[in-house]
Order: sequence, then structure tokens, then C-alpha cells
Amino acid sequence: MFNNDLFEKNDDGKVYCGKNIMLSIINLSAKEISGVASLCKNFASKFKRLFSNNYFEGVKVSYTQSKNLIIDIYLNVYFGYSVADVAYRVQENVKNGISNMISAKIDSINIHVLGVEFSREDLAKF
Repeated sequence: MFNNDLFEKNDDGKVYCGKNIMLSIINLSAKEISGVASLCKNFASKFKRLFSNNYFEGVKVSYTQSKNLIIDIYLNVYFGYSVADVAYRVQENVKNGISNMISAKIDSINIHVLGVEFSREDLAKF
């Protein structure tokens, strides 16, 4: 029984973790990193959320045949930050957050940078 929920077998039984909890952990872990302006929220993401149970505000989760996670994160980065550095730090923070809180096995974490946002200070310079 793996109804898109993560589970962990204990001696006492099974402990289930709903997908919304996992998606929230990923969302918060990604937003903690400096340089991340936002997770992508657009019309397509709202549309995907209506028809997909594995999509939540810029985060998509799918599973491999062996029940490992494949995580896709869609985000915008602030102007002036290294995209590669921000993407790496988001990957590490999400990996640590998932493994510390729900001990799920992760196959891959894919970061998709869709845009660059300017802060108010940067806009004032122009």
C-alpha cells in the first residue's frame, strides 16, 4: 500500500507521512536559502495543482520503481546571486531536510531556475 504517501516500518507498525507534509518540508527548505526569490507560482502551477496530487507551489515529486523520490523544484533567483551556488545550496538543504525529518530515500533533486528577480534596492540603482 503505497498511495503516494511515504511510510516507514517500525517494530510497532507503520508510520505514514502524507505528501502535503513532504511537499511543505521541501518548500520551506528551498525558501530558507538566501538568493531564492520565490518558488514559481504562475497560472500553469495552479493548473497543475488542480490535476496533480504531486505538485505544490513550485515543487513536483515523483517516485521511481523502487519508491525513491525524484524532486523537481522550480524557482526564481535574486539578481546578483550565483545560480549554480543557489541551486547547489537548495539541493543540499532539501536533501538534509527530507532525510532528517522523514528519512525518505531520494534518487535526485532537480533545480529549475525559471527567472531572475530584482530586489527593491537593485531596482533603485537603475
